Amino acid sequence: MNILRQKINEGKIKGALISLTDPCMAEILGAVGFDCVWIDTEHTYMSYKDVLCHLNAARSRGIGALVRVPQNDLTATKKILEMGPDAILFPMVRNLEEFNTLMDMTLYPPIGSRGFGPMRAIDYSGKKAKEYVTEGQHELMRFMQIEAASMIDELEEIAKNPYIDGFIFGPNDLSASVNDFLNVLGERTDAEIRRAMQIIRRHGKLAGVAVGQDKTTLEYFSQYEFDMIFAGADWTYIYDCAEKTLGILNEIM
Repeated sequence: MNILRQKINEGKIKGALISLTDPCMAEILGAVGFDCVWIDTEHTYMSYKDVLCHLNAARSRGIGALVRVPQNDLTATKKILEMGPDAILFPMVRNLEEFNTLMDMTLYPPIGSRGFGPMRAIDYSGKKAKEYVTEGQHELMRFMQIEAASMIDELEEIAKNPYIDGFIFGPNDLSASVNDFLNVLGERTDAEIRRAMQIIRRHGKLAGVAVGQDKTTLEYFSQYEFDMIFAGADWTYIYDCAEKTLGILNEIM
């Protein structure tokens, strides 16, 4: 079974973002005890090989691996799908039309238009390709990121799609869409999250969020009872711990 699906069946997901290229980051986060890593290719300089190495490292630690692909990029999406991640995440989805286009990329004919060419996804021929097309492709978890109020306007129709597993909020960009940029704890952003959550729960889909790692922020977002919370990233963990350590050294030296 898909590792992330298995962990979701066991309980709520505690995850962390990976932006740095060394696969030891996935191994470390797995060793710490996170359930899933979010491998980011939207905002980072990560290569396809880096993604593959992170996926293998996550699998070696027995944790889930979600990959956020670049915005509306068929070529990148296709390459990452062939690597067989547990989940794929599309950012900056603005409406039903964009949603349908993106979902179509992830599904083989006659359901969608995904081109055939899986590699790691079928264990390099360890699994039968025909079985992957008919059954295995449905093990992949598909998520869309809610970063625009316009998407929430059409979420009732979007959430009816049987192949979408859930939605992950991006509060920073969502706040921008309601003209309150970076005020992620503000009333406008809160209202949009609550509006969307009612629809998501009504359709039985999963809900998640990606936020910072400070206690105040995490306590605030816990009120929504998300199924998945991705808190902080590898580089912020390193920076914050390094800054704290340097502060101690400055005090004693």
